[in-house]
Amino acid sequence: QVQLVESGGGLAQPGGSLRLSCAASGFTFSRYAMNWVRQAPGKGLEWVSGIYSDASDTRYADSVRGRFTISRDNAKNTVYLQMNSLKPEDTALYYCAKGPGSIVTTLYDYRGQGTQVTVSS
Repeated sequence: QVQLVESGGGLAQPGGSLRLSCAASGFTFSRYAMNWVRQAPGKGLEWVSGIYSDASDTRYADSVRGRFTISRDNAKNTVYLQMNSLKPEDTALYYCAKGPGSIVTTLYDYRGQGTQVTVSS
C-alpha cells in the first residue's frame, strides 16, 4: 500500500531554514507528481508546492514562491522541500502528498501523517 513518511520538521527562527524529506513506498514513485501541502492551526489545507514525475517542472503557491524549493530523487523514492527565509505564518503541519498523475495539478490521492514546522523566536 502507499506509504509516505515525512521528516525534518522542527522549530526554526524567523529567517531560518529547514529541509523536509518524504520517503515514499508502495507505488512506482517515478511515475507520479508529488506535492507538499500544509495545514496551519485552525485553518484548512493549503497546497504549497508540486513537482512533475520526472522533475522537469515545479509549481509553487504565491505564499512560498522564491523562498521554498521542491526537489526529488527518483532513485531514492524521496521528495524534498527546502524552506528558506521562514516566517511565523509558515507554521503548520506539512504533509507529503502523491499526485494522481505525472504532472502537477494541485490534486492528490494520498498523503502522509505530516511533520510539524514551527517558526518562532
